[in-house]
Amino acid sequence: MAKILAIESSCDETAVAITDDGKLLANVVATQIAVHEKFGGVMPEIASRLHTENITVCLTQALDEAKVKMEDIDAIAVTRGPGLIGCLHVGLQAAKTLAMLYDKPLIPVHHLAGHIYANEYVGQFEFPLLCVVVSGGNTELVVMRDEMDFEIIGETKDDAIGECYDKVARVLGLPYPGGLPIDQHAKLGKHTYQLREPDSPAGKYDVSYSGLKTQVINLVNSLKQKGTPVNIDDMARSFQDVAVGMIMDRALKAIHDFKAKQVVLAGGVSANSYLREQMSKALEGSDTKIIIPPLWCTTDNAAMIAKVGEHLYKKGIFADLDLGVDPNWKIDHWMDFKNE
Repeated sequence: MAKILAIESSCDETAVAITDDGKLLANVVATQIAVHEKFGGVMPEIASRLHTENITVCLTQALDEAKVKMEDIDAIAVTRGPGLIGCLHVGLQAAKTLAMLYDKPLIPVHHLAGHIYANEYVGQFEFPLLCVVVSGGNTELVVMRDEMDFEIIGETKDDAIGECYDKVARVLGLPYPGGLPIDQHAKLGKHTYQLREPDSPAGKYDVSYSGLKTQVINLVNSLKQKGTPVNIDDMARSFQDVAVGMIMDRALKAIHDFKAKQVVLAGGVSANSYLREQMSKALEGSDTKIIIPPLWCTTDNAAMIAKVGEHLYKKGIFADLDLGVDPNWKIDHWMDFKNE
């Protein structure tokens, strides 16, 4: 049995969670969405400053909710990357300080591994497993053949799908973050605008979203110049059909090719109701099972970092106190810190 205290600060949520032998005792999240909304996206310098203000408050609240003291904690897990470098530094420095003061082992956690393992709060993994990782900063298809064994088989060659949603929402005059409002408007619309899938990149499972985003922006601007009103519901539906369709196409190919026993959705865009619906329908009646994360697990939180921390604690995988952040850390190189 082990009590893990986890810290997450990779983007615009400051989060601290505590687990005890897999049981979630506390999961505190301080979001910055209201601050960044006026800019239409995350402002890194502001995000870093807010993490500095929030980290101690979140830590104190988590310990209070869990009814434990720092002396009771067995290890400190922290997001090392990927993410915004200044934001990552705040969380890592807090974790290193706690590890040093209380003589606790430090566990470096990959942010995307956290999103994947958040699914363990609702189900057990079966391998080989296909992870559909979709968020504001990442779009990857990852195959797992065993615990903590990651192979990236496909990824975006430019924009992440979540970033594309945000930019399309902005041009349509919808609020930030753009995923939920586009999803809501798409349910009311019809696929009437002709948007095409961008040319496929070299990799069989790779995707490209920059061209799709540009198509929507150019089409909206062209309609406005002609004085033609934009039907936001129809545009949202037309965009979402193509955006999610690309993910579905690559994922279904990968499921077949790698004989995946299970599929898990991970990341902020895994909250998208259309993606959940399409993936569930596609796998209905097949030999491939699906785990869909609860909505509270789709946004950044420290509970998912704690879940990975539990696995690494059992394996005895710890880092020295000279550990640094890695904003571009690749999930298939998650052990690189050992060689630094």
